[in-house]
Amino acid sequence: MNTISVVKGVRLSAQKGRLVADQIRGLPVGKALNVLTFSPKKAAGIIKRGLESALANAEHNDGADIDQLRVSTIYVDKGTPLKRTSARAKGRGNSIEKQPCHITIIVGS
Repeated sequence: MNTISVVKGVRLSAQKGRLVADQIRGLPVGKALNVLTFSPKKAAGIIKRGLESALANAEHNDGADIDQLRVSTIYVDKGTPLKRTSARAKGRGNSIEKQPCHITIIVGS
């Protein structure tokens, strides 16, 4: 039984999120939580919250045993960019795109 958790609109670039996601892909959830707890990256805290949500979903909705679960799939996709402008000289402006991402975590046995 697979259980899904999706975190949308995270203010983090997808490239930085994928670095942390690659570390926990395929691990048992206990070890994955341990890796995320002691990682100094910003993405680790966000992915940890998503993983805890997936565990709560598995326990409450599916009645799964948490000790048997693994991170079967995790991927980080680009979201819709936030468009901002920055003032420049002589009345001009530069456009800035802030790249959010969507994190999808699937846990299963």
